[in-house]
Amino acid sequence: MARKFLYTIAFLIFLVVGGAFAYRLFGPQLMRIAMVPSADFIKQKPMPAYAWNDRRMWFARPDIPGNPALWTPDGFHAEAKKGDAAVFFIHPTSYLDRFAWNAPLDDAEANDRAQLFIRGQASAFNGVGEIWAPRYRQATFGAFLTGQKESGLALTAAYTDVVAAWDAFLAAVPSGKPIILAAHSQGSVHLLRLLREQIAGKPVAGRIAAAYVVGWPVSMTADVPTLGLPACAAADQSGCIVSWQSFAEPADISQIQAAYDASVGPTGIKRRGTKILCTNPVTGTQNAAAPATANKGTIVPSLDMKTGTFEMGAVPARCSTSGYLLIGEAPAGIGTYVLPGNNYHVFDYSLFWGDVRADAARRLASFKAHK
Repeated sequence: MARKFLYTIAFLIFLVVGGAFAYRLFGPQLMRIAMVPSADFIKQKPMPAYAWNDRRMWFARPDIPGNPALWTPDGFHAEAKKGDAAVFFIHPTSYLDRFAWNAPLDDAEANDRAQLFIRGQASAFNGVGEIWAPRYRQATFGAFLTGQKESGLALTAAYTDVVAAWDAFLAAVPSGKPIILAAHSQGSVHLLRLLREQIAGKPVAGRIAAAYVVGWPVSMTADVPTLGLPACAAADQSGCIVSWQSFAEPADISQIQAAYDASVGPTGIKRRGTKILCTNPVTGTQNAAAPATANKGTIVPSLDMKTGTFEMGAVPARCSTSGYLLIGEAPAGIGTYVLPGNNYHVFDYSLFWGDVRADAARRLASFKAHK
């Protein structure tokens, strides 16, 4: 599932960043030549057990002043009182090099991109608590363009780092503190596995106020039963999973849907024909619709994507019958990096930044009320 779905995302991004004409001429072969690593896979040396005790192994942590997760957009007025949760955020793919299957921890370009993603995504949670966002040796972008065994090895290597960071996070956070999990794209791949293998059926599951598995298709039949938490059905429900994938209309979901239909869940159940979890971030419920006026705040990015302004009432949202979040016509001011098919994958969080913020606060309050 991971390889096939990210292959599709990679294909779409390739078209956006200038490969459309070349793709028509040469097809997937050119994309593989350009992006799939040419080097042999080198097994990563395990990090020391104490590695993530060092704050240098984190992009965001409570003791890192000015970290990107603390950012808020121009025009937004922060809450007077913040929540007391601990937020564990896994950033999406930011390493595009073809000379290694996994990102070195000191790659400046990949780290700059990761911080950009954290600024626009993880920052939505800085009203509910302290954010922890680890560095990890992520699988490179090109690892998702091939069926080579190295692809799976790269993902597993990245996940191993995420688990080590998670263990350090749990050791550092007080035992009674509620936890919010959040991720995007490749980060959501790792979060799903973390839920299955490190959280489901364990005492820590009782501390999870909500899990935001965004930018990745989650099957209600093949995936959710393995995660130890139910899908969120009500706006004030806690201890549950939230997920969506954003498309403007007219939406072409064919590439993503084909990859989903060809995949199987972790227990071997075919995903084809199963319902995709769609949580409307504006309403906090499944399969609901909301007008633009109900949107609590979109980040309209600057041209360089490094800053943004806060605009309320800009984007509507409704869950389609196929399980994708539809946002109506393409919103003004958000044109760069939109993927073919009107896929707003890159903007899954920023389109609903204010709504995610409110959703997390509501679920945290519900979690604490029922404890």
